[in-house]
Amino acid sequence: MKKYLSSFYNISAEILEDYISHWSEYSVPRKSIITECGRTERYLYFVKDGIQKSYYLNEGKQHVMFFAYAPSFSGIVESFLTQTPSKYYLETITDSTFLRIPYAKHSQLIERHRELETLFRIITEQFLIGIIERHHQLMAFNTQTRFIKFAKRSPHLINMVSQKDIASYLRIDPTNYSKLINTVKI
Repeated sequence: MKKYLSSFYNISAEILEDYISHWSEYSVPRKSIITECGRTERYLYFVKDGIQKSYYLNEGKQHVMFFAYAPSFSGIVESFLTQTPSKYYLETITDSTFLRIPYAKHSQLIERHRELETLFRIITEQFLIGIIERHHQLMAFNTQTRFIKFAKRSPHLINMVSQKDIASYLRIDPTNYSKLINTVKI
């Protein structure tokens, strides 16, 4: 986790150690809902192992928004940051192990240390840039290009996540996804 956080912004070792000391390990079996729609996200998670998906339901159908896997943060970010009910779900795809910190402690430490505030501003900026890039890809690229970009960015997910979930994430009909995976060389 230290290496991951330091890749965004270099903060003093003492502050980083203090911050990380407040995270606790948390394990969840596969196919477990961590955060439900309508519930407020109480923790920020750092993925040590496993894969999760966030999705919303529309007329009973899952629409996958994000995948999270090590090393990265996980959770329903906007619910965590605003402490308002989530509009979607966070579920484990595989057995998952996290480090997690409660909202109150995270906020207290951010307020106490300007360096942590700067670190999380930069992380939030990078997250926003990623969302904008994803939005651009969904709006501007055809299904084959979206699939190729996904396969290059996260090739390990192709064999670890269901085709149905990846197709949903890429906004591709599952039948077309199946054709793509069998015809496009990666």
